[in-house]
Amino acid sequence: MYKRILVAVDGSDTSDLALKTAIDLAKDQKASLHILHVADLSPATLAVERPGTDPDLLDKIVEAIQAGGQAILTRSLNEARAASVEADTSLKTFRIPAGQVSDVIEEEAELWNADLIIVGTHGRRGFRRLLLGSVAESLARISTKPVLLARAPATPMRQ
Repeated sequence: MYKRILVAVDGSDTSDLALKTAIDLAKDQKASLHILHVADLSPATLAVERPGTDPDLLDKIVEAIQAGGQAILTRSLNEARAASVEADTSLKTFRIPAGQVSDVIEEEAELWNADLIIVGTHGRRGFRRLLLGSVAESLARISTKPVLLARAPATPMRQ
């Protein structure tokens, strides 16, 4: 049913669950797996906008963010290959206000012609969801592709 599965990873435990889900499904469906990491470069831009800042600082921060993303992708690709799943990777970057992570994931899914998108979700509710937002929720709203949410185990409510 699914022959081209895109999974978005960010190195978190929830993202690792999405990757495991994607690998298992790709193996079961004999599907190709496209592993995507989206790096937000906005913090780098904000960090160097102050007068007197080292002019090379932006390049250094961007390189560090991209290197971190590439490390996540390499680890993820190794996991897929260890499970004998055909996989490739992609590192995409963006800066606010040009878009959101969910927009980048959707665009990549369209370009790669994915049959399914898998992302992790923390399942936050209430005020925490309002403050933190949700890439998964936004993606589920805008995507033209089916979206499978790999949900993190529930955490006990604080009293």
